[in-house]
Amino acid sequence: MAGDRLSSVDNLRTLMVAWVIGAHSLAGYTVVGGWPYDEVNEVTVAPGVEVALTVVVGQSGLFVIGAFFFVAGLFTPESLRRKGRPEFLRDRVVRLGLPWVVSALVLWPLSLWVAYRAAGHDVTPWWVLTHRRPFLDSGALWFALVLLVFSVGYVMWPGRGLSRARRPTTGYLLLVAAGVAMASFLVRLWFPARSGQPGDLHLWQWPQCLGLFALGIAVSRHGWGRRVPDRQYRVSGGIAVGTMVLLPLLALRLGMTDAVDGVGPFLGGWHWQALLAASVEGVLVVFGSVFLLGLAQRSWVWAGSLATGCARVAFTAFVLQGPVLVLLAVALRPLAAPAEVKAVLLVAGAITGCFSLAWLLARSRVRGLTVRLS
Repeated sequence: MAGDRLSSVDNLRTLMVAWVIGAHSLAGYTVVGGWPYDEVNEVTVAPGVEVALTVVVGQSGLFVIGAFFFVAGLFTPESLRRKGRPEFLRDRVVRLGLPWVVSALVLWPLSLWVAYRAAGHDVTPWWVLTHRRPFLDSGALWFALVLLVFSVGYVMWPGRGLSRARRPTTGYLLLVAAGVAMASFLVRLWFPARSGQPGDLHLWQWPQCLGLFALGIAVSRHGWGRRVPDRQYRVSGGIAVGTMVLLPLLALRLGMTDAVDGVGPFLGGWHWQALLAASVEGVLVVFGSVFLLGLAQRSWVWAGSLATGCARVAFTAFVLQGPVLVLLAVALRPLAAPAEVKAVLLVAGAITGCFSLAWLLARSRVRGLTVRLS
């Protein structure tokens, strides 16, 4: 399976990391936000552009994070069997826990301090660490902390029966999607979407993250790491693409003409809109993730030196995106250009910068650490 991962799954992971970096670059220049630079941005994109970004980037954002957890779960049982419990846990603490601690306590507060100072706010790094909300925000590294929690939970789970689940069918995937949808709706009665918690845990997103992590574990013994069955691949692609085509039309039918006004009922609470949003998310995150994996296995099988190098440092690039994005955005502040231009420049610079810096670190004296992280 190792060779297949290099030629497909690792390429998928690389592209998803690049997508996350690019999406965060764009979000910093929007009104709706989703990336902390929006707290101090000097310009924002036009309303029409923001709607377009919501349609294109926002929809994929409903399932890309879940896809990360799906891929992680897919290879967790094999990793645990190969390493044994103690080594597996040590590896996860170093790979996931250490980056979160460094980001939450050092890199992210310092990066935001630079951004706040550039915007004219007289604050200190200590103020950013202790007074900004959510407390112990780590930028994008909440993903690592949550995955660490899930990984430890899997190791401690009696019997770990998920890896012995029956062969997944389309009906099985529909049940998982329904479960994710209902759990998301219930969790968001207390933790609405976009709400913040200490550690920026994204509790409102845990149902999809845990559901997809568990799904990855469940299908791992059926060879989905090598190839998603053709039927499930075709059905998942049809459902995911169809949902993404119909969703903007549904939004217009419901009178949603921008990304800010009127979205409250969709974020959580006893509202039919919240149930609808959770249902759409459940469908997209399950079938979109399965489709992405199948697409990668069938089409994204390149294995040249560039692809291999990017795959090896992909997670390091993910870890570095916070400071790289913020510092590049600060560097662009003096540029007299509209937000649309700055956003494009930031996307290109951030993706290139994160992977280049990760590659340089991998070749430097901290090579051992970056290899463990990636």
